[in-house]
Amino acid sequence: MGQGAVDDLVELLDLEPIEVNVFRGVSPDVKRQRVFGGQVAGQALVAAARTVEPPFAVHSLHAYFLRPGDPEVPILYEVDRIRDGSTFLTRRVVAVQHGKAIFHLQASFHIPEESFEHQFPMPTDVPAPEDVADFKTRWADFAEMMGEEYHRDRPIDTRNCDWWPGQRKEVLPPRQRVWLRADGVLPDDPVLHACIVTYASDMTVLDTATLPHALGAMEEKLFMASLDHAMWFHRPFRADEWLLYDQDSPTAAGARGLSRGLMYTRDGQLVVSVVQEGLLRITR
Repeated sequence: MGQGAVDDLVELLDLEPIEVNVFRGVSPDVKRQRVFGGQVAGQALVAAARTVEPPFAVHSLHAYFLRPGDPEVPILYEVDRIRDGSTFLTRRVVAVQHGKAIFHLQASFHIPEESFEHQFPMPTDVPAPEDVADFKTRWADFAEMMGEEYHRDRPIDTRNCDWWPGQRKEVLPPRQRVWLRADGVLPDDPVLHACIVTYASDMTVLDTATLPHALGAMEEKLFMASLDHAMWFHRPFRADEWLLYDQDSPTAAGARGLSRGLMYTRDGQLVVSVVQEGLLRITR
């Protein structure tokens, strides 16, 4: 755990150029039935950003998860340069495996401008990240059940402020606050920091929609999958410094849950907003 896992994540996001506007990415050697959605989103944003020059910076993305990704084969990312304007650029990225689209992303890039500002304040009733248990401590009672998933290196350090795994059989409010950061030092490239936060944004947000339903920490009957994902990048940040991910879920219905999240720097700057809808299906 630590710097080695972060370096592996940076390498994972360093796509191989195949042709003009075409890039190839691979999946880590982790036993999964499907590719982690945050990985595909992060790699797709890397592909889009590789066709953009500074001072343009990503300010929003909208994505759809179309098919499960196969972790055993590479993913091709095909970039369409939809629009090049004087202050805004638009890119569309399609991720392809086995000749079929598995993921679609549209990203907009903007030259930063000075204007008026306001923001929702950061929550004040949140413990400092140093006072919150890390993943290994938090899930220690479930280590045997989780097996390799518990022991594998994790590039993102996540620390949940609101519930303990043993409470998941209880009805909980549809809200959670999570401190997160890359568990090591990252290069100074702001594009990389945006892509790593995109990767991390998919880790906990959909789980927020399950909290009111007393499903348990390791519920085997619940099938979860991201359906669509949107992000807005408001202010500069570093992904290797603590960010508070304040998440809630306004509703769940029709086997789908809607979750939202605001990411704040430790000094209270609102830097990223996230909205996701996901599939929540009880299997039989």
